[in-house]
Amino acid sequence: MPIRFDDEPAYVLHARAWRETSLLVEVLTREHGRIGLLARGVHSPRNQALRAALQPLQWIRFDAVLGGELAQLRRVESQDAAPRLSGEAMLAGFYINELVLRLAPRQDPLPELYDAYSTMRGCLREGRPLAWSLRCFERDLLDALGVGFDWMHAADGQPLDPAARYRLDPQEGPVRLLSERGGERRRLATGAALLALGEGCAPAAEDLASLRLQMRALLLHHLGGRGLKSWEMLGDLNIRRP
Repeated sequence: MPIRFDDEPAYVLHARAWRETSLLVEVLTREHGRIGLLARGVHSPRNQALRAALQPLQWIRFDAVLGGELAQLRRVESQDAAPRLSGEAMLAGFYINELVLRLAPRQDPLPELYDAYSTMRGCLREGRPLAWSLRCFERDLLDALGVGFDWMHAADGQPLDPAARYRLDPQEGPVRLLSERGGERRRLATGAALLALGEGCAPAAEDLASLRLQMRALLLHHLGGRGLKSWEMLGDLNIRRP
């Protein structure tokens, strides 16, 4: 039995050309999760507004009919203007879309993820600090997928020590570093940073920086060990900086 989507709110995650005149589009909805859409005839001159509505980060409402893997798009309208981004903010937008595409299953309602995406999109629009906004989005994404953990306690159940360093184990949660080897210590997250993440209050810059590698390792586990294009692009960006 076909499933109908009527005036369904969604965020556009990705769009790519299909054949000569059509697009394959991935969107994130609140009630139905990630949906694949087939938009036919969008490359004709009269459909410029339709193409604009199907750009990544765009907030839309659409009608479609799902009878197989892809839903046939019938109507779409933009609900606002997508954030106009450049530089690292544009890369951050690409990153969050890629994360959702890789980790969110199709047709699995994840309203918490939809809300987290909406919040992150607002952060990009308003130019809020990227590092903290992205760490919060990563936390909320993992929680929405059911693979997050208690950000206030270590794997052994003890409260996190702000002065200690922790490795984020995908199954157990924060595991405290027992040795004092300098090289390993620098790659781990501070207890203060993890507590700040749990409380939703931005930590000091040094503590915030300690989260990046551990959150990436955690995400890489859930990505099946296959990294993201946006990580490669960020590496290239850092190499080219003077």
